[in-house]
Amino acid sequence: MPGALIIEPDVAFIKAVMQAGGGDLKKCYQCATCSVVCALSPDDAPFPRQQMIRAQWGLKNQLMADPAIWLCHQCNDCSTKCPRGARPGDVLAAIRHQAVLHYAAPRFLGRWLSQPQSIPLVLGIPAALLTLALLARDRVAQILGFSAHATERIVFPYSSLFPHWMLNGFFGFFALLVLVAVLVGVVRFWRAMRTVVPPDRQHGSGAGLISSMWSTLVRVVAHRDFTSCTASRSRFISHACTFWGFIALSVVSLWVVTAQLNPLIRGTFIYPFSFWSPWKLLANVGGAALLVGCCLMIRDRLRDTTSASASTYVDWALLSTLLLATLTGFFTEVLHFLRLEPHRHVAYFVHLMFVFTALVYLPYTKLAHLAYRATAIVFGERIGHRGEASSTTAASRQRDQREG
Repeated sequence: MPGALIIEPDVAFIKAVMQAGGGDLKKCYQCATCSVVCALSPDDAPFPRQQMIRAQWGLKNQLMADPAIWLCHQCNDCSTKCPRGARPGDVLAAIRHQAVLHYAAPRFLGRWLSQPQSIPLVLGIPAALLTLALLARDRVAQILGFSAHATERIVFPYSSLFPHWMLNGFFGFFALLVLVAVLVGVVRFWRAMRTVVPPDRQHGSGAGLISSMWSTLVRVVAHRDFTSCTASRSRFISHACTFWGFIALSVVSLWVVTAQLNPLIRGTFIYPFSFWSPWKLLANVGGAALLVGCCLMIRDRLRDTTSASASTYVDWALLSTLLLATLTGFFTEVLHFLRLEPHRHVAYFVHLMFVFTALVYLPYTKLAHLAYRATAIVFGERIGHRGEASSTTAASRQRDQREG
């Protein structure tokens, strides 16, 4: 029949979305209330109504290539206003999880990190790899000619058991693998998005690539989109604390890792830092911010009485990992200043294990949102879909909804 459209629903995808937090998907009856109340939904490409029906029909390929699923920040204004309780915010979160699994490289790691029964394996891998690195430490040091002696200016160094060259090489190698995995996923996503956008829209109406990247960086760093939330306004504070705490700790870690090559470091590099070192203070402030952010997120999930958002295993797994990495870091610091041996080294080992779990598994957890959301925003800037309604339009939408 001319003009007929044949739809072949991906039943497995529908089930996966519903199991990942989108269990109320089938309640949607396309009233478009969600698109009306969303302050981030652009006028020329509103969401999430279209994404809801595509999910109901099992159109996986179209959703995987849709940048709009990443423009949603799950503020759940749409879920609280939905007359049928379909919770579009949770459905889009479940779709994003499927997108992370879809673009992950290798994909089996994404599946492992999504299954509670894989916890022993997920934690066992970093523990085993760190143990192997410690066992091979002396032999490798002998081959490479590294000295285990620390300068006398360093009091109670960690280098006797965890030398800098070993940790730098260990985490540097896996960081490189993480970077490759993220780039592979982002390139796959970018190519998929280009297939669903007409060629005349890919380079014409939007901003240049550099301009789009700069605009996206400012938007992400400022957490501007979170300020549009009304149902979950407190998420701005929790996410901002977590984000900036993570950035602060990353900056300190980069400073330590590049110590041998850093032209700003003059004289002997002293690590661990003294308590009043600017870098130690930055690390402690960053750790405190990360701790506050995680605790606020956990509080919001435990005391949520609106049922606007469903917490899944993936959410709790990431929060637990970040929280444990932060707490073991502070615990290690306390044991270090108390000069407790070998307790501080044992605590440091556990801390490194959770740091590995948080960072090396980044492409397969919700932390991957940093890469995919930024990519979607850049792409939207490029084609002229900026993924945010004007303040006037957003205000009028919310006013009309209240009056209705």
